[in-house]
Amino acid sequence: MWFFAITVLWVLAYRFIDPPVTYLMVLRGFEQKFDDKEWKIDQNWLSSEELSTNLKRAAIAGEDVRFMDHWGFDLKAMEKAYEKNKSGKKMRGGSTISQQTAKNVFLWPGRSYIRKGFEAYFTALIELLWSKERILEVYLNVIETGDGIYGADAAAKEFYNKTGSALTKREAALLIAVLPNPLRWSPAKPTGYIYSKQNRILRNMARLKHLEL
Repeated sequence: MWFFAITVLWVLAYRFIDPPVTYLMVLRGFEQKFDDKEWKIDQNWLSSEELSTNLKRAAIAGEDVRFMDHWGFDLKAMEKAYEKNKSGKKMRGGSTISQQTAKNVFLWPGRSYIRKGFEAYFTALIELLWSKERILEVYLNVIETGDGIYGADAAAKEFYNKTGSALTKREAALLIAVLPNPLRWSPAKPTGYIYSKQNRILRNMARLKHLEL
């Protein structure tokens, strides 16, 4: 009962309060110190109204095209991921934006069944207690977008020398294209694979232009 009470209050609080830090940010900070680098957590929170509409649409187009319609879990995407992985092709996840938000804000990195269970629990809670607008806002402010860089605004300043409110369609699509591995890929040096992802995201963005974000 204490667990349910505390977690519900925790999730409910973050409906109104911006998460100050995440486990991943702290973990990366210690990794930087162990590598004799400077501790770096570069993040600046933007409200949903301040975030670029292009970026919000790019996130949905690139990460979770059925975000506005599902209740936290995209069963079709999970089924496709399962079939692709079973066939022996490159592993592919089926995580929604809601699941990634739950993982980033409330949990630790990892692939254990225990963590996945907690992820499902927190995903259900944020879908119940937050709006889709809030989920997308939190996601775009806490995701890792580079080495010590978190969120859209810090990434926009780092790679484009502008705020996260002023991103063009192509810039927004490129930022999303480097996910989920922004330590391997960078918008500053896109590979052919990243450019192909950017183009796919742009096509999906055109199909999602009807979304009111």
